Amino acid sequence: MANGIRRLHAFLTALAVGAATVRAYGFPDCVNGPLRNNIVCDVTKDPITRATALINLWTDAELTNNTVNASPGVPRLGLPAYNWWSEGLHGVAQSPGVTFAPSGEFSYATSFPQPILMGAAFDDPLIRAVASIVSTEGRAFNNVGRAGLDYWTPNINPFKDPRWGRGQETPGEDPFHLTQYVYNLIVGLQGGLDPKPYFKVVADCKHFAAYDMDNWEGNVRYGFNAVVSQQDLSEFYLPPFQTCVRDAKVGSVMCSYNAVNGIPSCANKFLLQDVLRDYWGFTDDRWVTSDCDAVQNIFTPHNYTSDPAQAAADALLAGTDIDCGTFSSTYLPEALQRGLVNTTDLKRAAIRQYASLVRLGYFDPPDAQPYRQIGWSDVNTPQAQQLAHTAAVEGMVLLKNDGVLPLSKRVRKLALIGPWANATRLMQGNYFGIAPYLVSPLLGAQQAGFDVEYVFGTNVTTRNDTSGFPAAVAAARRADAVIFAGGLDETVEREEIDRLNVTWPGNQLELVAELERVGKPLIVAQFGGGQLDDTALKNSRAVNAIIWGGYPGQSGGTALFDILTGKAAPAGRLPITQYPAVYADQVPMTDMTLRPSATNPGRTYKWYTGTPVYEFGFGLHYTTFAFSWAAPGATGDASGSGNFGGPARTYSIAELVSRGQRSASFLDLAPLDTFAVRVTNTGKVTSDYVALLFVSGSFGPAPHPRKQLVSYTRVHGLAPKKSAIAKLPVTLGAIARADESGAKWVYPGTYTIALDTDAALKHTFTLTGRAAKIATWPSDAASQ
Repeated sequence: MANGIRRLHAFLTALAVGAATVRAYGFPDCVNGPLRNNIVCDVTKDPITRATALINLWTDAELTNNTVNASPGVPRLGLPAYNWWSEGLHGVAQSPGVTFAPSGEFSYATSFPQPILMGAAFDDPLIRAVASIVSTEGRAFNNVGRAGLDYWTPNINPFKDPRWGRGQETPGEDPFHLTQYVYNLIVGLQGGLDPKPYFKVVADCKHFAAYDMDNWEGNVRYGFNAVVSQQDLSEFYLPPFQTCVRDAKVGSVMCSYNAVNGIPSCANKFLLQDVLRDYWGFTDDRWVTSDCDAVQNIFTPHNYTSDPAQAAADALLAGTDIDCGTFSSTYLPEALQRGLVNTTDLKRAAIRQYASLVRLGYFDPPDAQPYRQIGWSDVNTPQAQQLAHTAAVEGMVLLKNDGVLPLSKRVRKLALIGPWANATRLMQGNYFGIAPYLVSPLLGAQQAGFDVEYVFGTNVTTRNDTSGFPAAVAAARRADAVIFAGGLDETVEREEIDRLNVTWPGNQLELVAELERVGKPLIVAQFGGGQLDDTALKNSRAVNAIIWGGYPGQSGGTALFDILTGKAAPAGRLPITQYPAVYADQVPMTDMTLRPSATNPGRTYKWYTGTPVYEFGFGLHYTTFAFSWAAPGATGDASGSGNFGGPARTYSIAELVSRGQRSASFLDLAPLDTFAVRVTNTGKVTSDYVALLFVSGSFGPAPHPRKQLVSYTRVHGLAPKKSAIAKLPVTLGAIARADESGAKWVYPGTYTIALDTDAALKHTFTLTGRAAKIATWPSDAASQ
C-alpha cells in the first residue's frame, strides 16, 4: 500500500528492537480540558456541526500541519496527536498506527486467511463475521492506545491480471463477487450499515481507481497512467467501490498511485468529486486519504504539475483530505501563501476528518459507549479461533482428485516435502499482525496423528540447486503417501513485485517430477495468492490430487489436514482464473482493456477466449450433488416439488423497472427474480456446496461476455441423501450491461442462466420491451 512502504519497514524495524511500547493514542478531555465548552463536546449536535466548531479554532499553520496521516493534533486545544493509518486486512496488522506489546496482553491478534482465500469460500455471512471480529479486536487495541480507529482496508481492486503481486489482498477477479464481499465486510467492520450513534471502526476502500499493477517490466505504479474507457470503469473497475460507498456507507476511501486517463487519481476531480461525492453520495463526514506518498507522486514521477506546491494544492482541491506522508504539510503553506488554496479549502478537509472522529465517539464520554468497554478478553477468543479455522477450510479449493483423497486410514507415514511444508509466518501473506499461533502444514500433519518425515527439498525460487532432491526422494520411498507443499511466496508476489509469468517458480516442478517417479500416492498442496499453470500436474497420472490453499492464516495447517483426512469436506471455488503459461506473453499488464482484441485474448473468465487450465468458480467435492429448480418458498425436503413448473420464461422490462422504482433505493438493486435450486447430496459425505449462478446471451452491445456471475450462496453441512434450497436473488444491475458512455442498461433478448461452471442446471428466459437505462454515469470532461 505504500511508496511509504520504506517508511513502514523502518517502523516495523523499530518495533522489532523493542521501541514504541508506550501509549500512542489519547482522547480529548471534554470534561476538564480546553475544549470542554466547545460545541465539539456537545453530544446533542450533529457530527459536522461539532467538527466545524473545532476546526474554526485552528490557525492556518494548524490546518496545514494536520493534513497528513501522522496528525500532530493541536496541543493548545488539548487535541491529541492521531495516526490515521492502521491496518486490518485480515486481522489487526502491524502498521504505523498499530503497536503490538512485546509479550502478554495485546502481543497478538487473530490472523485470518488472506482475502483471496476467504473470497474462495463464497460465503458472505462468513466475511461479515470475520470483519466483526477484526473490528472488535481493533477497538480493544485502541482502548489501550495501541491502535487507531481507522483501518485502511479492504483492497477491492478486481484481480484482473494473474501477475499482479497484490492480488492476494483481494477477494478475486469478478466485480459482482467483490461487491457482495465488500458490502458484508464493511458492515461487519463498521458495526452496521452507517450505524448510529457510533461507528465501531472506520474502514477504507482502496485503491481508487483502476489500480492493479505495481512493478512490471519497468512500469511502476507511482507514475503509471491507466487508460480506461468509461465502459470498463463503470462495468468492471468501479462496481466494488460503488457498493462500498453508496450502499455499505464506508467511512473513507483511498486514492491510488496511478493516473486514470492522464490525471493522477489523487488529483482527479472526476473520480473524487464527480463520481465519489456527487454520484455516489460520499458525504462530508467521510474522508479521502492518498496512498502513501501519492500526493508527492503527482509532482514526480507523474510530472502533472510544474512544482510541489501546485501538486499539494491540486490534491486538496480535487478532494484528497489526508496525505499519507509529509508532502502536503510541507508544501501547502506555500500553496496557501500563493493563493493556490485558501483557508476554506483546508478547513473542509479537516472538518471531514474530525466529523468522522465524532462519529467514532472520539469526543464523547467513554462510559456511554459499549465499544469503549472492549478489552483484552475480547481478543483471540475461542470463537475467533474457530472462525479463523473455518475460513481457511471453507476457502481451500480441490482442483484434482483421482480418489486418493480423503486419505485412506491405512496411510500412516507421510513424506511432507517442499518450501511450504513447514511454513509459519508465510501463511499470513502480507499486511499481517502477530498471530497467537501459526499451525504449519507439518504441525497440522502431526496433530492429525501422522508419522511425518519432513524434507525441505527446495526453495520457492531455487533454480540450479538440486541438493535437497535425494533426501526428498528417499523420504517419499519410505512413506505411505507423499505431499508436496509449494507454490508462491512473498519473494515473488507482493506489493511492489509483480510476476513476469504464471509458471511455477524455481525448480519446484522438477522436484515434483522426481517424486512422481517414486510411485507413491502424491498430493500437491499449492499455496500463494496468484494462480500457477498446473497443466503438467493436471495431466500427470502420477499426481493424484491438487489442492489450493492461498495464504491460510493462523490455522492453515490444521485446515489443510482436516480436508486431506476427510474431517472436513472441500467446497471452495477458485475466485480467479488459472491461465495457461502462454497468457503472460499475449497481453501486457499495462493494457487495461477487458474485451478481446488482436492484442488481448480477453481478461477474466468473462472475456477470455482461450482455454483456462482451471476456470473461475472451479472446485471439486468429496461427494456428488443433484439439482432441480424449486419454488422460492420451498423447503429442502418438501414434498410435492414436482408441481413446480420452473422459473418464469418471460419478463417485461417496463414492469421490472416500474416495480423497482417503487421498491428499491436504486434501480440496479431492484430485483429481477429469485431463482431457487434444490440441492441434493447424492453421495456419501456431508459437505457444503457453493451455488454459482451465471447468465449468458447475446443481449446488449457486442462483443458479449462468455458469461457473468449474477448470484451465489453457500449451502452448509448438507448430509448424504438430504436436500436444501439455495436461494439465488438476481438484481437488474447483475444482468445489466454498460454502454460506451458507462450508462447501465437492461436490454431485451434471450437470457440463459446456468448453475455452476459445468451448467449442471439451465433455464432460458426472455426480457421483452424496450431497453431501459437503469443507471446513468457521470461525464469525464477533463479526459475527453
